[in-house]
Amino acid sequence: MALTVLKVKNAKPGRHVDGRGLCLVVKPSGARTWVLRMQLKGHRRDYGLGSAHDVSLTDARTAAAELRRRVRDGFDPVAERRKARKVIPTFEAATRSCHETLGDGWKDGHHSRWLSGFERHLFPRIGKKPVDKVDSACVVEALSPIWLEIPETARRLLQRIGVVLDFAHVKGWVPEEVSLRSVRKGLPRQNDKRGHMEAMPYADVPSLMEKLATAAPTTGRDALRFTIYNAVRSNETRLAVWAEFDLEKAVWTIPAERMKAGETHVVPLSAPVVALLRKRWDERTSDTGLVFSNDGKKPISDMTMTKLLRDDGFATITVHGFRSTFTDWAAECTDFPKEVADKALAHKLPNKVEAAYRRTDFFEKRRSLMKQWADYLSNRTPAANASAAEPTSAPAAA
Repeated sequence: MALTVLKVKNAKPGRHVDGRGLCLVVKPSGARTWVLRMQLKGHRRDYGLGSAHDVSLTDARTAAAELRRRVRDGFDPVAERRKARKVIPTFEAATRSCHETLGDGWKDGHHSRWLSGFERHLFPRIGKKPVDKVDSACVVEALSPIWLEIPETARRLLQRIGVVLDFAHVKGWVPEEVSLRSVRKGLPRQNDKRGHMEAMPYADVPSLMEKLATAAPTTGRDALRFTIYNAVRSNETRLAVWAEFDLEKAVWTIPAERMKAGETHVVPLSAPVVALLRKRWDERTSDTGLVFSNDGKKPISDMTMTKLLRDDGFATITVHGFRSTFTDWAAECTDFPKEVADKALAHKLPNKVEAAYRRTDFFEKRRSLMKQWADYLSNRTPAANASAAEPTSAPAAA
């Protein structure tokens, strides 16, 4: 028989049936709970509808009828409860988890710099947002401030956001795959020419180098001078470790895994570079750690050297652009063949047949070229070149 208000009030411990699966469960403690028993996907389960002290008999019947209707329409109470119990991480936590899980298969340089753009541009804006709430509109809003200002970085971050959201979907944090194809339609067209970094005219570089050399020494200034002297990529500088250097022979050997072309690159070091390295060697915190780091473990950020240029008033010049500056100087101010300058930049020959036959790395010619570049940057006269190139006594090589 159906329950009444009086029966509910006086019910003793046990299960009391009202009808159509609705029951009043009374525990020995006196606690009274409404329960709806239903069969869903072949399993019989009880679904709580609240305490009888808070939910009347009439309200319990109404709630039971509503739950039955929703189940007929495809609602799964068990799945919803599991979803409610699942802790959804923030976008920042999901990104760091993705980086930690997937990063083991990446090159050291890529692994170390992968998070830097998130930390600088995205975490302050959407880092605390639950990852399942990060959609295309959210990504558009986050990338808008940098989309035109630093387009290459913005494009790279868009691709990496997609990796994070795919990872979050696999983890079950995001119920459906998130497509970011529409993001670009919500952002202005980028007019930059990819692959061309704005370079400083070579005639202006000696003045900059003098300013860097006479200013208070910092890790960033040393790194920027080192990068310009050697015409290398900023990442090759940032991740350089002492074990790669032979200061007695004035040679820097960059392993293949750290090079863009995937081939070992041997750099002849000019006298000013060796002097700079010996000074840092004397101040090192580790014999094997990073050269341009305050603790030997954490590399300086991508923006450290760029900020120095910005602080000196060079709003559009890029660190990478100094490689173009070097190329222009070598072409206009020296008689060295283009292949020697290209090899100094670790460029691969586009013609595979020619590359197969030209096995020399022009090392001795590159040493002369880099010495002339260093002399030019230091505003030395040709007469002073010979003495400037002579090595000076210094501590043992790293």
